Amino acid sequence: MTLALGVDTGGTYTDAVLVRDETEVVASAKALTTRSDLAIGVGAAVRAVLDSAGVGADQISMASLSTTLATNALVEGQGGRVALIYVGFRESDLDRHGLRDALKGDPALVVAGGHSHAGNEAKEFDKAALLAFLETESGVSGYAVAAQFATRNPAHELEAARIIREYTGAPVTCSHQLSAKLNGPKRAVTAVLNARLIGMIDRLIGRAQDVLGELGITAPMMVVRGDGALMSAEQARARPIETILSGPAASIVGARWLTGAQDALVSDIGGTTTDVALIRDGKPAIDPAGARVGGFRTMVEAVAMRTSGLGGDSQVHVQAEGLRGGVQLGPRRVLPVALIAREAPELVHDSLEVQLRATTPGEHDARFVRAVPGVDTGGLGGREQALMDRIGEAVHPMAALLRTRMDHAALNRLVDRGVAQVAGVTPSDACHLLGTLSSWDKEAAEKALTLFARKRVGSGKWLAESAHDLARMIVDQLTGQTVETLLEAAFAEEEAEFGIPASVLARHALTRKGLSAHRGLLALDTALNVDVIGLGASAPTYYPAVGTRLRCRMVLPEHAGVANAIGAVVGRVTFRRSGVVTAPSEGKYRVHLDSGPRDFGDPDAAMTMLEDTLRDIAEAEARAAGAEDIRLLTARDIRTARVEARDVFVEATLTVEASGRPRVATG
Repeated sequence: MTLALGVDTGGTYTDAVLVRDETEVVASAKALTTRSDLAIGVGAAVRAVLDSAGVGADQISMASLSTTLATNALVEGQGGRVALIYVGFRESDLDRHGLRDALKGDPALVVAGGHSHAGNEAKEFDKAALLAFLETESGVSGYAVAAQFATRNPAHELEAARIIREYTGAPVTCSHQLSAKLNGPKRAVTAVLNARLIGMIDRLIGRAQDVLGELGITAPMMVVRGDGALMSAEQARARPIETILSGPAASIVGARWLTGAQDALVSDIGGTTTDVALIRDGKPAIDPAGARVGGFRTMVEAVAMRTSGLGGDSQVHVQAEGLRGGVQLGPRRVLPVALIAREAPELVHDSLEVQLRATTPGEHDARFVRAVPGVDTGGLGGREQALMDRIGEAVHPMAALLRTRMDHAALNRLVDRGVAQVAGVTPSDACHLLGTLSSWDKEAAEKALTLFARKRVGSGKWLAESAHDLARMIVDQLTGQTVETLLEAAFAEEEAEFGIPASVLARHALTRKGLSAHRGLLALDTALNVDVIGLGASAPTYYPAVGTRLRCRMVLPEHAGVANAIGAVVGRVTFRRSGVVTAPSEGKYRVHLDSGPRDFGDPDAAMTMLEDTLRDIAEAEARAAGAEDIRLLTARDIRTARVEARDVFVEATLTVEASGRPRVATG
């Protein structure tokens, strides 16, 4: 018998599940995610599931972790301070290709160097400029290096990485190590995001391993990648970008395992995001263009996932425009007032009471601020550091903490860095008031919602007549935004059929009328033509109404609240490695390797050499991840051109996949 432990760390909850022999869920448990030290939440969830099942830690054969941490960090713009070394490109490329947005004010050096499409050096690498840059920069947690045509010849990336490591000791991400595809700017964005995540994911995995060891679990730990496959903890620490969409990918694997669905949309609602993906022919659809998260298109192979900043803990914004007004949710997550009231009940209730007695609503009513304990605050600016000093270790009403508009901007930067958290009204608070949730402080939620209901709209009236009315308005808005998210995902799959962007079709008046079965001179009927599998702890609360609105079957499987954790232990170890053979001149066939280009006089010899190299790399990585019974598959994509009645070799892309089940501990 094998007993596998799956753990998923979400924005609000950490889930743990035990699966016996890959066929049966033995027990599941939840604990609050502890942002200050994620291992505390992991430990609490694991202890709870072991106690629930009545098994000892020494009986665990394998442990696996999936996490939304990387996804949430990119959606919310969080992560460490990084620097980009951009070799062989132009300064204007930083703006043209979105790198300035990805850097978010972090430094970049555009330096001479790079190679040609054939892998020949285009210009000498300017090492002196790099050394001068390193002397001026401080507070950088990681570096990203991207050189022109580095996938054809990575020599300049490797040289830059060597210099940076020797000079700073900081971790370095080289773009060619993340993808073998062309498109330097896109690889650069991917490298920047990887560098930003390294410290965060390293802390999570390291502490998770520590807590499992303290509990007596000695089985190897795996981590879920964005495509649903498994990798070792060490591999995830080196390439954390591959864990973006890890939690959602695990949920797709878990949904398929729980339901046996062949064709369905999967919608997974968490505290921070809603993730929608398609199961087609029993397999999760993979995004051919690379994972897109937080507004950035990466070169990470991942499930085709549409991630929106919509969850149970999404911030509620008042829409004051118009006579009726309304609310909008997300994309930023905040702590529910009902939850922060458990941490500081006296301060929260006293502050809410003072605000309720005021004659006019305040801008910061029902909003609180606290620091995230144990997070590195190095590299903060003077204003941000002064605000952090004022915050200290206490919870503060936002109105009392912020003295100027500049303080407000500084707080936003602290939240972006992940060193401070804001609490405010959320759908979770609304559900506490409506009685569909009962985990936290209902009285605090009611007070906060009462304050929000008193905000004025365009007509001069209150946003809502009562806290209960506002709670229903918030839940209805979550239903509406979820419907739009699912419709957009469905329309995107068939966008070519309509010739109109999916985002427009999902919100089009004709779509809305069709969903309500409009009958007039026209009869309009619209419905989602596949099942929706609803996942997440709050799915039973929100998703029945979504299914009704979409006129489709809503599947809410048993254990839907821990599908991510289930998917973490029923997946396979899979590694795909690709390489290219080009023909830079007649009779010459060039294999592009990490060690540099190598030329052959025969295309078959070149492709055989490349295939052997890729097979060795993929199999070694699969074994390093803990796979056994490894199966190797090779695919060749050979491009030729017809010249003077004969086929001429142009380029070949080879991909090798190594796949196997993870080894389990015995004894």
